[in-house]
Amino acid sequence: MTNMKSENPPNALIMTAEELREYADKIDTARASAAFKDMRTAEDARKIVMEKMSKPIVVTDEMRTSLLNRVKAAAVDGKNELMVLQFPVELCTDDGRAINNNEPEWPDTLTGVPRQAYEAWRDRLKPAGYRLTASIVEWPHGMPGDVGMFLGWNKPKDL
Repeated sequence: MTNMKSENPPNALIMTAEELREYADKIDTARASAAFKDMRTAEDARKIVMEKMSKPIVVTDEMRTSLLNRVKAAAVDGKNELMVLQFPVELCTDDGRAINNNEPEWPDTLTGVPRQAYEAWRDRLKPAGYRLTASIVEWPHGMPGDVGMFLGWNKPKDL
């Protein structure tokens, strides 16, 4: 008769509590490492955006046509406003405080491309009846992150 007794103890397939803690620590470390890498990638991308948007750009006919097509498509879809620009709060001299508090002088805090976009609206689109609003659209870690500028074409609602 053969011996049916196993060579391994009955709990050999089960991790000890210490082994499980070590395993969980390794998983946590791997997750943190991946999150840190993702954070660094996002920070690098944000720096590139900041660099590009901190200086005025040359507005081309293609850009104007693209905006017009986006506005028309939004109107056809029944919308009455469109986010036309998204940018980091660091492009505001107060890191977006005036925009977040809906202060009337929020445009005075804009720099770079956002300032250029505001001036284009003020000089060309406002006289044509368009409105421009801005609000914080991203809140990473509970702090203002990105601003959205919205072009609207309906009559504002009376409060």
